[in-house]
Amino acid sequence: MAAAAATTIEGQDRVLATAQQIVKSLNVNNKATEDMILILSSFDNRLSNITDLIGDEESGFTSAEKVILRQDSANLGDDTDEYLSAVDAIIKLTETLNIESSHNNNNNTEKIDIIDRAENALQLAMSKLEDEFLHLLIKSSVSLDIDMLYGSIRRGPSFEIDDDFESVSSSYRDRDAVVDDNDGDGNGSGSAYFHDRGLSLGGDVYVDLIHTDATRELKAIADRMIKAGYEKECCQVYSNVRRDVLDECLSILGVERLSIEEVQRIEWKVLDEKMKKWIQAVKIVVKVLLYGEKRLCEQVFSESEMIKEISFVETTKGCVMQMLNFGEAVAIGVRSSEKLFRILDMYDVVADAVSDFEMLYTDEAGELVCEEVKVVFNGLGEAAIGTFVEFENDVKGENSRRALQGGEIHPVTRYVMNYLKLLVDYSDSLNTLLPNSQDHRDLSSKELDDIDSGDTMSPISCRLLSLITSLEANLEEKSRLYDDNALRYIFLMNNILYIVQKVKDSELRNLLGDRWIRKHRGQIRQWHTSYLRSAWGKALMCLKDDGIGVGSSSASKLVLKDRFKNFNACFEEIYRVQSLWRVPDGQLREELRISISEKVLPAYRAFVGRFGSQLDSGRHAGRYVKYTPDDLENYLSDLFEGRPAVLNNIKRKGT
Repeated sequence: MAAAAATTIEGQDRVLATAQQIVKSLNVNNKATEDMILILSSFDNRLSNITDLIGDEESGFTSAEKVILRQDSANLGDDTDEYLSAVDAIIKLTETLNIESSHNNNNNTEKIDIIDRAENALQLAMSKLEDEFLHLLIKSSVSLDIDMLYGSIRRGPSFEIDDDFESVSSSYRDRDAVVDDNDGDGNGSGSAYFHDRGLSLGGDVYVDLIHTDATRELKAIADRMIKAGYEKECCQVYSNVRRDVLDECLSILGVERLSIEEVQRIEWKVLDEKMKKWIQAVKIVVKVLLYGEKRLCEQVFSESEMIKEISFVETTKGCVMQMLNFGEAVAIGVRSSEKLFRILDMYDVVADAVSDFEMLYTDEAGELVCEEVKVVFNGLGEAAIGTFVEFENDVKGENSRRALQGGEIHPVTRYVMNYLKLLVDYSDSLNTLLPNSQDHRDLSSKELDDIDSGDTMSPISCRLLSLITSLEANLEEKSRLYDDNALRYIFLMNNILYIVQKVKDSELRNLLGDRWIRKHRGQIRQWHTSYLRSAWGKALMCLKDDGIGVGSSSASKLVLKDRFKNFNACFEEIYRVQSLWRVPDGQLREELRISISEKVLPAYRAFVGRFGSQLDSGRHAGRYVKYTPDDLENYLSDLFEGRPAVLNNIKRKGT
């Protein structure tokens, strides 16, 4: 009985297969096909479901094919959903037919014909979707301007140097160059130099690169193209459009496409501006554009992990490489000390970005980008070390042989201390870069004496301490250019005090310690004492009563007249000369005047009180006792102003 049932089912299958073949042979004429289906189904109820067997497959394809064929080159517009549904139907049909073909070795001409038609329709659909994808990408790309690119970042710290840094730096090219600040407090002439660290990113950064309502449509098209095997074409269109957008952004940010040779031919001031723009561009490109492109690729190409990564790399690689080429050109360029801060800024911004690049480029396609980033990062580090060493050699080799008028602060002092003050802000980077080989054992006995013995000094602390020691030795040599010992001490006080103040009022204090400051203040006090002895010793000798007899003898009066005349001559010469000397620091200037007053005025007051009356009765007594103690005190306030003054042209202040 089971065998009979099987025979019946087999017979039914044969009938259905024969009916299906008859219908298919009439497929060229839809009316004939419909008529035949009706005849067969009424002839035998076993054929009533023949429409399901053969109609679904072909009628669905035919409808989808019609949608594909009727679309012209215009945009899909309101027909997008219908068109995509048609594409889905054809993709599904081609997948089914291809599977059947692979399992069926019979060369069914009808099946082959349907496959060909489906593939032709699919190819036409993909071409249309590719055009639509391109149109949507261009139309929906957000137009980024400079305000939008900078809108999500905030300004970082800037550092003012209180002297004309550029002018002073030229002293290394012109060893006799001098900067005139023309001020009274040593704070520069007003043409201050600012080292701007630029803009820093504030918190999470998010900028829409594509209008959000278009992302869904782009994804829908990309899904179909990937599923149909046209992922390469889709990826290429996407990358071409987005790559152009990134190129435009780089142009807006001021990053030009320059060869290494072109970069190395640029003069420093122009290059400095380009380096600043590059530093900001790296921050914006990495934190805003690359992360934005990564998110966009993840949204559009979520159907394929591989295409998502390839599209991102192909889109962004050119932009990143263009930036890296500039970094490489700077890294291998000529090293000069004024470039160090910009190089360190470039090093720091790449250091911050390395981890971002590793997060962004996670697969094999992005390994090359990460490797190139690390090459440029290491190159900038080596350039920073080499430039720092160049600066050290500049300081040690500075040998200008021209004494500054008035014992002023030397340009080298200003340059070096402002340079070091800026360098402290890069301590973390420099401690990483500098060889960690210099410790207490490498310091000189003087340097060891200046610091607390228990201090553990970082590499940068040791190097900065050695630099300041070299500068001090250099200044000691320069002080010997002065024939006047008093002026030599003024020069040393001015310059060492400038160094001490820069240390005290900056992060240098934390590196060198308070003991260093105390030791140098003590040295300034010693020079102060030496100045008084050298500048006023001769004048004070005139006020001693040695050799002056008691009484009103002619001999005593003659000695007194000589003493007063000599003192007046000494004082007037000191006044004439030292009013031209300049002590920029107001506190030191006032301390010098007070110490002179305390040393000279009591001696002069006592001498005039004891012996002045012996000359009052004589003729021309005013020739000898020309100044009252109050006169002298008033005149002392003119010293160290750096301006010429003549006693005879000044109204007596005591009257």
